[in-house]
Amino acid sequence: MTGVRIAGVGLTRFGKHPERTGRDLFAEASAAAFDDADVSREDIEALYYGNFMGELAEHQGHQGPLMAEAAGIRAPATRYESACASSGAAIRQAVKDVRNGEADALLVGGAERMNNLGTAKTTEALAIAADDLYEVRAGMTFPGAYALMARAYFERYGGSREDLAHIAVKNHEHALPNEHAQFQKEITVEQALDAPLIAEPLGLFDACPITDGASAAVLVSDEFAEERGLDAPVSVAGTGQGGDRMALHGREYLARSPAAEEAAEEAYAEAGVDATDVDVAEVHDCFTIAEVLALEALDFYAPGEGIDAARRGETTRDGERPVNLSGGLKAKGHPVGATGTSQLAELTRLLRGDHPNSDAVPDARIGVAHNAGGTVASATVHVLEVVS
Repeated sequence: MTGVRIAGVGLTRFGKHPERTGRDLFAEASAAAFDDADVSREDIEALYYGNFMGELAEHQGHQGPLMAEAAGIRAPATRYESACASSGAAIRQAVKDVRNGEADALLVGGAERMNNLGTAKTTEALAIAADDLYEVRAGMTFPGAYALMARAYFERYGGSREDLAHIAVKNHEHALPNEHAQFQKEITVEQALDAPLIAEPLGLFDACPITDGASAAVLVSDEFAEERGLDAPVSVAGTGQGGDRMALHGREYLARSPAAEEAAEEAYAEAGVDATDVDVAEVHDCFTIAEVLALEALDFYAPGEGIDAARRGETTRDGERPVNLSGGLKAKGHPVGATGTSQLAELTRLLRGDHPNSDAVPDARIGVAHNAGGTVASATVHVLEVVS
C-alpha cells in the first residue's frame, strides 16, 4: 500500500466575497494548488470536492463536474457533503483511493459562498445540518446548540466564559500574520466578555464568522512524487472518521464528542502515533467551546481538563502544543465546504516551514487536522507527518 503525499495546496482569502461565485473561488484555490504542486492538470485522475449549501446559496447542485471545469481538469468529479466536515470527508476518500492504488494524482478541495444570502438566510441555511424534525422546527440554530453543549460542559466539569474568551483571544492573535484570514485583528479578554451574548453563555466573539472562500490540495502517491522529483515532504499518515446521533437530545454525551474521539483513535492507529507525538493541530472551533471539545476528543486533555488550556498558555503559539496557528475557524473564517481542506493546507505549510507562523513550530514533524460536521454528528481526523 502506497503512502500519500501532499504535493501542493492553495487557498483564497477567506472573508466576504458576495460578488464572487463558488466556481470563481475554487478556480483561484485550485490554480494556487497546482502552482504549489508543480503537477500538471492532465495528470489529475479525479476531483473530490466538498460543499454543503450550494443548492441554497447558488441554486446549484451537481457541483462536482462544475468545479472540475473551474479547476481546468477533465476527470471524474464527485461532490462530498457532510455539513461542515464536507471536504474533510473528501480528503479521507481521496487518501484511501491513492493508498489502494486507485489513483496516483488527485485534486481535493472545497468551497462555500454564503455572504450573498445575508445573515438571517445564512443562519437558516446552516441550520439544515441539524435534525429538521426535532431541532430545526423547534427553532434550534447552531449558536443555540453549542450554547447547550457549553452549559452541559460547565455543569459537568466546570469552566467559565472567561476561559472561552482566552480561546478567542488566542486564535485572533494567531490570525494576525495569516494573509488568508478573514479577521487580522487583535481582541482582548475584556472585549470578548463585554460583547453581546448570542446564546448564553456564548457571546459574539465565541462564534466564527459567515465566510466565503475556497481551498484545494493535490494529493499524489509516493511513487508519483518520486518519479516526478516532486518536493512533497508532508504525507497523510493517518485518517479516521466517526459519527454520532444527529439530534442533541438523542446523545449519550453533550459535553464530549464521541464521533471525533472515534475518528482520532482510527487516525492515530493508522499513523502509528498517539496524542503525545503531535506537535501542532488545527481543530474545528466554530465556537470556542468546540475547540475545548476537540482538544479532549483528540486526547490532548482528559475530559474536563481542556477548558483552561488557552488561559494557561498551553495552546498558544508559544505553548507546548500550539492549536489553530491559522487563526482557526474563529478568526481565519469558516467557508463550510472549504474548511477541511483549508486545515490540511495550513498544516502542510506549517510543517514545510513556509507558513507565517512556522517560526512557532520550527521543529514540528506531526500535525493533526480535526474537522467536525454540525454539532459533531460527523467528524474526520487526519494525521500529517514530515517524511523527508
